Amino acid sequence: MKNFSDQIRRAIRKSGMTQYAIAKRSGLTRGGISRFMAGDRDMNLRTLDKLAPVLNVRIVITQNKGQKGRR
Repeated sequence: MKNFSDQIRRAIRKSGMTQYAIAKRSGLTRGGISRFMAGDRDMNLRTLDKLAPVLNVRIVITQNKGQKGRR
């Protein structure tokens, strides 16, 4: 299974939109999206929350059975 960042990068490429269009619709910067796509930057949940509706994706975080949460 691909990691989370790879899945978001794939959704960005599949969207058919330019980085500029995604930035404009999400309120993010094109530079930030570009750095993420290049692997130079990660995205936090607040950023992903802005990006998800633009890409028509839903962000789901689950915990595997048997794993204990961090404290």
